[in-house]
Amino acid sequence: MTAATAFDPIALGTEIQRRLGVKTSRDEPLARFTTMRVGGPADLFAVAHNAFELRALVKFVRTRGIPHVVLGRGSDVVIADAGVRGVVIQVRAEGTEVRDDRLIAEAGVPMARAATVTQGAGLSGLEFGLAIPGSVGGAVWANAGAHESDVKAILEGAMVMTADGTEVRQDPEALELGYRDSRLKHRVSPDAVPEIVVSATFRLTSATPDEIRERLDDIRHWRQAHQPLGIPSAGSYFRNPLDDSAGRLIDAAGLKGTRLGGASVSEKHANFLINDRKGTAADVRGLGELVRTEVARRYGVQLEPEVVFIGDWGTDDRWVQTTEPEAVR
Repeated sequence: MTAATAFDPIALGTEIQRRLGVKTSRDEPLARFTTMRVGGPADLFAVAHNAFELRALVKFVRTRGIPHVVLGRGSDVVIADAGVRGVVIQVRAEGTEVRDDRLIAEAGVPMARAATVTQGAGLSGLEFGLAIPGSVGGAVWANAGAHESDVKAILEGAMVMTADGTEVRQDPEALELGYRDSRLKHRVSPDAVPEIVVSATFRLTSATPDEIRERLDDIRHWRQAHQPLGIPSAGSYFRNPLDDSAGRLIDAAGLKGTRLGGASVSEKHANFLINDRKGTAADVRGLGELVRTEVARRYGVQLEPEVVFIGDWGTDDRWVQTTEPEAVR
């Protein structure tokens, strides 16, 4: 992370409204914008309702050296109780276009909606998106996947805003998509400006709406049976280690139901940490550390978080902000 640039939120918000026509709010609580339902306030908060506003807002804060985070649907993230310094840009750019056998979707389109849009168009391949709680931008950024498929399998290319503000179309090879990973997650240096996904094009195959609906129903029923739906969580908390399952290891360690404050390990799926009693971000992250320590002690396996930690976590080395800013989740 680069050092934060001091700024006046009131003056900056006024300038954004005047120059870009985008309303902002100060000290906006962020918990309600995340699936884990934790997190303190943003110094300044703005919503990009379309790709034009997203481009304009990102370029605006970049040229002024203002620290910023781009937030999608807030899945796979845990925001610090102290909040986020700088500007948080929430992506609500949700335009979609079906063109032949392709879906073109802006970064803020929920993956679950992308799955139903393509079902209506008789296009198959995005059904797994029903199980992805995040947005298209975040799904590309993390190569999200479920039910034996992932973004890499269907992505034709993504429009990516580079450090200098230009947009470049990049294919899966250029994005270096791997297991829950991409080149976009890794900066060449702490001071490098991250790239962000503006839109993506998915290449799909034809199928009847009934066939696709059956697949969607199977995924929906599986999730209802195996995942703690309707309870705040960030989805799968840890990455699966090679040739094993994080959930299996956590379950085998007897950690289901383990609680720290208002957070606990789900009894239904051990790789879900849930916020079932109005827990704090510190509760969630502390519980994750407890789980990692116990699994490592018992099995010698170091679980790596799949979630991203955003915001002001203080000075403890374990809690320093480790997120890539502009991670659209």
